Amino acid sequence: MSRPDLARRYARWVALLYPAPDRHRRGAELVDTYLALAPPGRRHPTAADIADLAAGGLRRHLRAVPGFGPGLRLAGLIALTTAAAFGSGWAAFEMLALHGPRPSVSLAPAAWVAWLLTAAAYAAAPGRWWRRSAVAALLVTAALQPAALLTGRPGAPLTVLVPQCVLGLVALGADVRPGRRTRLLPLAAALVTAPVTVAAAPPEGVFGNYYEPAETVLPVVGVTLLITAVLLALALAVVRPDSRGVWTLLILLTPIGMLALNRLGGLLDGAPGRPLLDTWPLVPTWPSMAAAAAAVATVGPALLLLALALAARSHHRPPPGAGGCAGVREEL
Repeated sequence: MSRPDLARRYARWVALLYPAPDRHRRGAELVDTYLALAPPGRRHPTAADIADLAAGGLRRHLRAVPGFGPGLRLAGLIALTTAAAFGSGWAAFEMLALHGPRPSVSLAPAAWVAWLLTAAAYAAAPGRWWRRSAVAALLVTAALQPAALLTGRPGAPLTVLVPQCVLGLVALGADVRPGRRTRLLPLAAALVTAPVTVAAAPPEGVFGNYYEPAETVLPVVGVTLLITAVLLALALAVVRPDSRGVWTLLILLTPIGMLALNRLGGLLDGAPGRPLLDTWPLVPTWPSMAAAAAAVATVGPALLLLALALAARSHHRPPPGAGGCAGVREEL
């Protein structure tokens, strides 16, 4: 296989994965770089090279969408602040249960402490390395339920862990170079939530299913995030032509839906006359919960991808009057 054949294969991937302006400016340079790194005798681009091209192309596509980058950073900050507040609140409940009338040792504090450490890392030095702390917290949270099943020790319910994981994924988009006050928001939310949780605890102590308040707290937080994101999008759109609020809302739709899984599952079970924020305990069946989670995980990202596709198409559309066939045929 000759080098020109390999170059054509790389060029096809670049043409498939990168936006047109980048293909024109840097297409040949990208192909030459991958050719220089390819050992003699290679016939096809490796899976690692294709994944690297796909990641680079995705970054370029997203950067080409006006307002998406700032919207992602704002959504990441909101998600990180919410995740840190949840971590603080559930950690406080765990401590109260540990010193309650029927103490129980749970595995859940490992996840909540990890999120508190992530908030502290973001406040102390929010460079790129803080994301390692967030990824570690995500992995601990995701492993909590399997670890509880293997060890037989109590953990946290999936209705708490799944929203926390989704919030953590969005939090990875938070700005790595925030302002001095902005970087303190997640830690401040965590520090405020802990004493509020302790003050709201029942006087007789915490025991039994002490995650039961999640059935009410999570939907309330979800609706609060939804209202905040909608108002933010409207305010930014009215004050100035700024689309980052709209992107923030679209990015937060999935974690907002996950926060309301209990209520959405109850609605799928046909609980009549129960509003979303009803405080009456809701115990939906697992099939309805799984269906609600699948619907949220499908609809939220689908709306975001549709908006991204429409915005990218509008952004790359040639201006009126730019007639002719120039630029229609793109070759590398």
